[in-house]
Amino acid sequence: MGATPDFSLTCPIPINEYPDVLLAHGGGGALMHQLIERMFVPAFRNPLLEARHDGVVLDLGGGRLAFTTDAYVVRPLCFPGGDIDSLAVNGTVNDLAMCGARPLYLSAAFILEEGLPMETLWRIVQSMRRAADAAGVQLVTGDTKVVDRGKGDGMFITTAGIGAVSHRLNIAPASVHAGDVVLLNGDIGRHGIAIMAVREGLEFETTIESDCAPLAGLVGSLLEAGIQVHCLRDPTRGELASALIEIAEAARLRIAIEEASIPVREDVQGACEILGFDPLYVANEGRFICILPASEAERALHFMRAHPLGAEARRIGQVTAKAAGLVTIRSRIGASRVVDMLSGEQLPRIC
Repeated sequence: MGATPDFSLTCPIPINEYPDVLLAHGGGGALMHQLIERMFVPAFRNPLLEARHDGVVLDLGGGRLAFTTDAYVVRPLCFPGGDIDSLAVNGTVNDLAMCGARPLYLSAAFILEEGLPMETLWRIVQSMRRAADAAGVQLVTGDTKVVDRGKGDGMFITTAGIGAVSHRLNIAPASVHAGDVVLLNGDIGRHGIAIMAVREGLEFETTIESDCAPLAGLVGSLLEAGIQVHCLRDPTRGELASALIEIAEAARLRIAIEEASIPVREDVQGACEILGFDPLYVANEGRFICILPASEAERALHFMRAHPLGAEARRIGQVTAKAAGLVTIRSRIGASRVVDMLSGEQLPRIC
């Protein structure tokens, strides 16, 4: 007989380390990172989960498929540049794209709050259909549940996605090497600021719209060109800072970025200054990090800038072996500092 499994009930994160933080704040930043690393990963440990990626690539013998899952709890349900349904489609499609896959099929489960107007539900469902058509995917299965009034912010959505992987690259943090460079496809912070503006009734000189968009076409153009991509990551709820930290820790390397190279729109920068936010920690829904050999950088930027979603693509940093697991940023005046995980979230419930 095999050894008896250890089903210890001792919580790996003592509650007194973070009293009531999950209930009061929804979790995020450093806390969510610790929950994943100290609770979920040890509980379900396996080689596929160890990849620490946006999804998983499954080798089925005759081919490879990418698989991902996600949940969406944004408030309000509709915001400038999108709504919860387009967010659910694009977010799932983008997670598949970050695995180097061509998205094919989605599932969606809708948790509806009692009292949600049918007109609102119909508009959102139609938006989801349009987003799926634009992303080239089909919603092929799903589920619906209803919760009591006041228990669901109108609607929550969970999704899963399947995509086809037609190349042999291992696109994951484990493939990152010292000497690689870091590319970013455009400006950061728009999604988080768009949500905050609507939620809090803030008015700026211009309407800031979310960057919510499907990235599979842009990523596919890089892969079809034969560019040797090492790692891809979309800085959504984890923001640019957290996404880079997760990659650096998983790869056991240092990522050094340049503040002057990171594009931030003037209106977004102004809003961040007014609200006391750092754009590095504000969510995005149409941006991705691409890490690849320095020799491929210019060719990759050429293809990225030829696509509408990559017109402002920049090289924002490089990977080194020194100070493994750290992300550092050099300011516009030349001073360097370590980029840390936030202890909480600047903007809860934004995706």
